[in-house]
Amino acid sequence: MSDVIELKELHDEMRHWRRHLHQYPETAFEERSTSDFLANKLTKFGLEVHRGLGKTGVVAALTAGNGGKKIALRADMDALFIQEQNTFGHKSRHDGIMHACGHDGHSTMLLGAAKYLAKNRNFNGTVYFIFQPAEEGRAGAQAMINDGLFDRFPAEAVFGMHNFPDIAAGHFAVKPGPMMAAFDCFEIVLKGQATHAAMPHLGNDVIVAAAQLINNLQTIVSRTVNPADAAVVSITQIHAGNTWNAIPDSVLIRGTYRCFNSAVQTLIADRIKQIVDATCAAFAMTADVVFNPENPGYPVTFNTDAETALALKTAAAVAGEDSVLTTPTPSMGSEDFAFMLREKPGCYVWIGNGSSENSCLLHNPHYDFNDDILVIGAAYWIKLVELTLTEE
Repeated sequence: MSDVIELKELHDEMRHWRRHLHQYPETAFEERSTSDFLANKLTKFGLEVHRGLGKTGVVAALTAGNGGKKIALRADMDALFIQEQNTFGHKSRHDGIMHACGHDGHSTMLLGAAKYLAKNRNFNGTVYFIFQPAEEGRAGAQAMINDGLFDRFPAEAVFGMHNFPDIAAGHFAVKPGPMMAAFDCFEIVLKGQATHAAMPHLGNDVIVAAAQLINNLQTIVSRTVNPADAAVVSITQIHAGNTWNAIPDSVLIRGTYRCFNSAVQTLIADRIKQIVDATCAAFAMTADVVFNPENPGYPVTFNTDAETALALKTAAAVAGEDSVLTTPTPSMGSEDFAFMLREKPGCYVWIGNGSSENSCLLHNPHYDFNDDILVIGAAYWIKLVELTLTEE
């Protein structure tokens, strides 16, 4: 395929871009240098570049021919608050921050595709290249939408891609329907009566109540959610007290729940509130319950049928039919690309990053994006544009 041949010539340049981005990671809504780097490249390639959506987002537009169809391709830019433990030369130079999820690679693959498409223009219509901030829990996709993303750039469909360890390098996985789970978190503060640890009968023991509450929350999935519906409820934080001989007056409990169905999402939230209320009644105390206290929850990442069929055709054309997994198990991880899919039809695919040996797992301090897949990922974007924006 001619585009793969030309992209192979770009491989060294793409590797250099990717490793530069890896060395200078930036977290949610702080991706200023990353945005500068991408915007400068896109401008040099001849694209029309727009900045400022979602604070640090970048959108580049490219039109060829006279076709009226418009599609959007999205890559994420942000890094994580993780101290990198790799020792290679391109490791993070920002203490406590690293690209532990491969967003450096995602941005590079889309940038490589933009360069190729700007040079060759083998399509008829308009492509919007979206470089999105704050995917990691801060809903940068929603921030861009709130700033008028699809009003200013009226794509008819939107497409995303994420690397996935333990899928063979350069292979693809995609299916219609849910690919990634909805994500919500919750915060519960139980309030009782503090007392001396030797005299528990004089107070209301929030520690015992919290233990009972946590056990009961685990019955939501096992006894309330339909066994045919996948869901998980996890307690991730408990904070209470600061000494050995006093029962505190409050306990802070935090956790998360994931599922693939908006009805189940509502069911879990309602059941959490019911269990908290019942626990308070049993232990004669009060509680505050807050859902998604710091950031919005994420909806289900749901692929639409027609766009998924197009993604499957594209992946097969680029990697071969034997290298496309068409029945992947949806992940309980979440993805804020779901906000874009809630606005527009589209498809989110996984590209294999290769073996996770030596802890090369997502959100692991030893993770690194596999530079060998840069060409195949960029080729996917190019072929998708060429198949979608054909001559009318």
